[in-house]
Parts: sequence; C-alpha cells; structure tokens
Amino acid sequence: MRKDESMKKSGFLKGAFIATLGVVITKILGILYVIPFHAVIGDSGGALYGYAYTIYLFFISLSSAGIPLAISNIVSEYQTLGYYNAKKRAFIIGKKLALFLGFICFLILMLFAPIIAKLILGDLTGGNTIEDVSFVIRVISTAILIVPVLSIYRGYFDGHRFMTPPSISQVIEQLVRVFVIVLGSYLTLKVFKLPLTSAVGVAVFGATAGAIVSYLYLVEKRFKNRGKFNEKIRPVNEPIVTDKQILKKIIFYAVPFIMIDIFKSIYSCVDMVTVVKGLVNYADFSVENAEIVMSMLSTWGAKFNMIILAVSTGVIVSLIPNLTTSYVKGDKKDINKKVNQTLNVILFLTLPMCIGISFLARPIWNLFYGSSVYGANVLSYSIFVGLFTALFTAMISVVQVFKDYKALIVSLLSGVLLKILFNTNLISAFYKLGLPSYYGTITATIIGYFVSLIICLVVLHKKYGVNYENVIKNFFDILCASVLMVIVLYFVKFAIPIYSEVRLVNLFIIFIYFIIGAFVYFIYTYKSRTIQNIFGKRIGNYIKRKK
Repeated sequence: MRKDESMKKSGFLKGAFIATLGVVITKILGILYVIPFHAVIGDSGGALYGYAYTIYLFFISLSSAGIPLAISNIVSEYQTLGYYNAKKRAFIIGKKLALFLGFICFLILMLFAPIIAKLILGDLTGGNTIEDVSFVIRVISTAILIVPVLSIYRGYFDGHRFMTPPSISQVIEQLVRVFVIVLGSYLTLKVFKLPLTSAVGVAVFGATAGAIVSYLYLVEKRFKNRGKFNEKIRPVNEPIVTDKQILKKIIFYAVPFIMIDIFKSIYSCVDMVTVVKGLVNYADFSVENAEIVMSMLSTWGAKFNMIILAVSTGVIVSLIPNLTTSYVKGDKKDINKKVNQTLNVILFLTLPMCIGISFLARPIWNLFYGSSVYGANVLSYSIFVGLFTALFTAMISVVQVFKDYKALIVSLLSGVLLKILFNTNLISAFYKLGLPSYYGTITATIIGYFVSLIICLVVLHKKYGVNYENVIKNFFDILCASVLMVIVLYFVKFAIPIYSEVRLVNLFIIFIYFIIGAFVYFIYTYKSRTIQNIFGKRIGNYIKRKK
C-alpha cells in the first residue's frame, strides 16, 4: 500500500514554509480571478459583492476566528502529554461549538438580512436596492454553516503537525471558489441573461461551494489516516479532564484571536455603512458613482493589499512559536531581537512594494480592470493601508503572545473608535480642501491602524524593554532606498511611457519598471548594509560570493 506523503509530520521550519506557501497560493488565486470577474459584473456588481463579503467576514470572525488555533494548541498539548481521550473529546467539543456558533450566525443573517441591508443603504436610491443586498447576504450566509467546522478540522490536523493537508485544503477551497465565481457569474449573466443580482448571488455562493469541497477532502483524509491520529506516543495514566475544562480552554485560547479578527472586520463594516452615504451627502457624488468607489475600496482595490498581507503572514507564522519560547524562558534580549527583526523584515519587504504599486497604480489598474475615473487614485493611496495593517497585525500578535489583554483591548478599541469618529468627517474635510473625498476614508483607516500600532509599540517598550533604535535606523535606510527607486523610475518615464491604453502592453511596462526598481532598491540596501543588518552577515556573504 502506497504511503500518503501528505500525512508526514512537519517540523517547525518546514511547517511554517508549507503554511506560508498555502497562504501565498490562495492569495495569488484571489488576486488573479478579479480580472475576469470584474469584466463580467463591473463596478456596480463589485459593490454588491463587497457588501455581502464584508458582512460574511464579520460573522465568520464571530463564529470561527481563533477556534482553529485553539484546537491546534490543545490537541498538540494533549498529544504531547499523552491525554489521548481528552484530545479526541477536544476535537468533538470544538466541532459542536463551531456548529452551534455557525448555525446561530446563519440564522441571524437569514432572518435579519433586510435590516442589515437597510442599515447599509439607508434611504439611498439609484444604485443597489435593499432587496439586492438582502439576497446576496442570505446566499453567502450558507457558507457559515460549513466554514467553522472546516476550520476545526484544519486545527486538528495542525495540532498533530500534519501541515500539508490543511494547506492543500486551502488551495482546493480557493480553486473551487474562484471557479464558481468566474464561470458561475458569466453563465448567469451572459448565457442565461439573468439579472446582475443573480450573478453576484452565484458568485458569493462560491464561498459555500469551496468550503464544502475542502471539508470533504479533510474528512476523507482523516478517515483514511485515522490510525495516525490514534497513535499513542507514550503510555501514561491519563487524568480526568472534564468537557467543561476543555471548553474553557478552547474559549481561553480563542477569545483574543476572535477579538482581533472582529475589530479588523469592523473597519470594513464602518466603510460599508458610511462611505456611500458620506460621498453622496458630503461630497456631491451620485449613488452610482459612490458605489463604484465603494466597490474599489472593498473589493477591487483591496485585492492588492492581499499581496502585502501575504508577505507579513509568512513572517508572523514563523515569529509566534519562536517568540513564545523566548517569552516562557524570560529571555528579554531574545524578545527584543525577534520583535525588531519582525518589524525590519516587514518594512524591508512591504514598504518598497507599497511605494512601487502606488507609483504604478495607473498601469496596474488598467491591466486588471481597464480604464477608470477613480481606480488609479484609489489604489495609489489605499495600498498603504496594507502596510499599516501588516505592521499592526504583527505587533498585536506579539502583545497577544505575552497575554497582555488590557493592552490588546486598548489598542484595538482605540483604532476602531478613531476610524468611526474620522470616517465621515474626513470625507467632508477632504472634499472641502479640493482633494479626492474618498481619500478621507482611507486616511481614517490608516490613522486607526497607526494609533493601534503605536500603542502596541509603547507597551512592548515599557513593559518588555523592547528597544527600536535598530528599526529606526533601518527604516530610514529602507525609506531612502525606496525614494531613490521612485526618483529613478520617474526619469525612466521619459524613455519608457508608464501607461498604455492597450491593457496587455501595461503588463510589459509594469515588468520593466519592476525590474529596474527592484535593482535600484537592492543595490542601495546592499551597499548601505541594510540587507546584512536585517538578515544577517550570512546572506551578505552569500550575495558577495554570487557577484
């Protein structure tokens, strides 16, 4: 009988690589599908899709965020201790909890969809209707019956250090979802000539279809390899662990992560409720144009932030277990080193990416979505939301590792309150200043994440002695390299046009500018020894040998 290679246990580095690879592949798929999808449903459909998905992500945070990690930690702990009966019951209790929370959230969305839609649109007319928004919310609510249980299975596999099947399941889920979104919306709208609302309804059902197929894959994997899950590493006299104790443990592990996800979802919810109304009431936008901008913020433009977040996700996946070890040992010197290195790596990789995408916003938007009045402007500024989100997510994860829940709540709450306070006010202020009014909502998001980030950094400095001198020095070197990159690219414009009306030509333009920009950035950071300072002398010596 052939061995199942995907069911080999993974060490930390290999596990982190597999998990990161799965995330990166799903993010790439999540970016590429928007080209044909946008061509099918356009900006108006994108706004409707964004309404449904924003609500969905908020309720997924309520029903499952943090629980997979909780199950993973508990299963790993009980497996190590030899508490095999408790491990099995933790899995069963986790599934029951996920089913219960998922069903409650499903019912809320099914029953109260019109009220939620009314909250989003208010009395606005001329764009998507309350009936349209209610319909897509009800369709996507079906995914919440499956996704929480699917996440429990992923946590169960992770807890046994079988990292490959969960990563494969993520790719499968995304592939099926993308297939349903693109083909389903096309057939619905172009072949069967059904309304746009029906096409978006089919598209959002892709989340349910992807979750079902991914769930069946993991169930089959677990069934075929049940012997590996039942292996007993060492015989022990297992103590009595009650279901109540296990449930408390799951909640204790999960709540901080649920809070982080919910507060991050609130940013999108605030935009969903206030942006269209704010642009119509304070910036002289029609409802149709306001929804076009909203679709760019919530759906089309947001896809590019996924590139930035994918980079930071890989860094965070590697950081957390290492930092936990240092924290348990009380090694403040190592904590300082790892927090600094995390900030350095994220800044080194994401800051030039954000500046480069901002500089090339027009050809990038045209390549993906065609010509647009607002698209390039939205992308050129909103891409920096990804930078601040990445830094904030990394530092709030560090605070969570240290179990400083007071700082966690203060940081999250401060950012969200500022977002709520500034969102509409800044839309109005930017309009009065003669600036693009939608920059106000992007600025409000950046302010929220920035303040939350600063609170985390101050707490880490005062309570845990983290010093940022190294980060500040490297930041200025990274910034100088990025500015030099943009200056060089600006002069390249005189030789190679930065934009073409032909969409495919923009691909070659972007590629040429990327190569030149990356070369300039790399040379500067290498000559200034920024690369060596961040990644160590070994990589510097390796580069030197290759020259």
